[in-house]
Amino acid sequence: MGDKIIELKNISKQFPGVLANDNINLEIDKGEIHAIIGENGAGKSTLMNTLYGLFEPTSGEIYIDGNKVRFLSPLDAIKHKIGMVHQHFMLVPSFTVAENIVLGIEPRKNKLFINKDEAIKITEDLSKTYGLYVDPRQKVETISVGIQQRIEILKVLHKGADILILDEPTAVLTPQETQELFSIVRNLVDNLGKTVIIITHKLQEVLQLSDRVSVMRQGKMIGTLNTKEANEQILAEMMVGREVLFDKLERKEVPHKEILKVQNIKAKDNRGLMIIKDISLNLKSGEVLGIAGIEGNGQSELIEVLTGLRSLEDGDIIVNDVSLINSTPKEIRNASIAHVPEDRLAMGLSKDASIYENILMGSQYNEEYTKIKIQLNNKKIKKRAKDLIKKFDIRTPSEDVLIGNLSGGNMQKVVIAREFSFNTEILIIAQPTRGVDIGAIEFIHEQIIEKRNQGAAILLVSADLDEIFRLSDRILTIYEGRITGEFKQGDITKKEIGLYMTGRNKSELGGGIGEEING
Repeated sequence: MGDKIIELKNISKQFPGVLANDNINLEIDKGEIHAIIGENGAGKSTLMNTLYGLFEPTSGEIYIDGNKVRFLSPLDAIKHKIGMVHQHFMLVPSFTVAENIVLGIEPRKNKLFINKDEAIKITEDLSKTYGLYVDPRQKVETISVGIQQRIEILKVLHKGADILILDEPTAVLTPQETQELFSIVRNLVDNLGKTVIIITHKLQEVLQLSDRVSVMRQGKMIGTLNTKEANEQILAEMMVGREVLFDKLERKEVPHKEILKVQNIKAKDNRGLMIIKDISLNLKSGEVLGIAGIEGNGQSELIEVLTGLRSLEDGDIIVNDVSLINSTPKEIRNASIAHVPEDRLAMGLSKDASIYENILMGSQYNEEYTKIKIQLNNKKIKKRAKDLIKKFDIRTPSEDVLIGNLSGGNMQKVVIAREFSFNTEILIIAQPTRGVDIGAIEFIHEQIIEKRNQGAAILLVSADLDEIFRLSDRILTIYEGRITGEFKQGDITKKEIGLYMTGRNKSELGGGIGEEING
């Protein structure tokens, strides 16, 4: 390390109404892992999108290996061996894994046809070389979010990038996969001479993986530290500009009443295979029931069944003594169930609609927001949106701003604000803080516990064990479509629960997997 490979000098980026980057200076050394952290909306992704050629800076200069460059598109950045893995994936769902990895640089047969066999071989070789297993023949639309992340990383490596920008790379990975990724990144840097820039909100990961860390706040660069001289408290305070305290959340004693009963349900995945094999559970008012499991073990499909997005093959779902077998999503909502989906862009929001239009979704037939049957009352709708923007600290100049112009964390706050505002008896929440910064995590957790204290019954699915342990009153573990354990809060450790997440049990505890999960 020590030789500058990237220099950003006085970079500013102005969007309508928003100064996303304000006179940023940053140096990246060759052969280092450099973390960039900050709250959502701090300008981290904008800065890296500028380096990758997706945006042209309003002012300022970019130097690569001491040479001034101008990137008008990602193709220019790729020519300088810069690759970027984005927080929201850019894959073609109907293509196979191999087709996605070679997209744009496809191997040809007779200079005309795509050589699919060669594409499969390229994928298999990449997968083996970097230790990221994927099935080259499988279609992307049928695979888990975690595997999609691997494909994105392999795509960048296939293009020969020497500088890798990873935007929230672990947001969709299990603890074990995260450790594997860290090993891969460290190998790329230490043994292959690559340079890695990682954007993350997870301070433990910054401290574990990076060599240096730069902190941004409200579009400005606050400072750069050697990681060995930093700790979580220092970084958190630099990020948010105040002391951040993750105190134990205040839980109130609430009368419990069974509201949701799931009885021996079975469901198939998109390939027609049984993914939920025999699940029973119950959910009571005034509690958070956490589902812990490695992604791809049926928890996503369980949520889809409970919210009317996937058909039930067998069993029953009962809410307040009424069966909801194969009800539509609208009927599910009318049964007093709200849903925060795991993929906010694909299922939770319309990025081409405004904030107030997205907040309206699900209430558009409510007489309160209509003047006459065919006309919406925009004045009332916007008033509601403004109130929720204020209550949920959604950072935007106006309720008229398009959702697609918000940061990921503020998008998530819009989804949570809308779903929580319905005041339903049941809240089904999947990955509530995926890709969200420390300040927003603190806020969202407080909102979840407030709904619990008000008597809501909350089913929480999260790949973040810290989140499961912090919020849950009870925890269920899931493995290969079956519940493998049930525990009250405080009755099991993260080390122990990792066994149940892999189909084993507490009697087999002997080290290894527990340490990986805690890592």
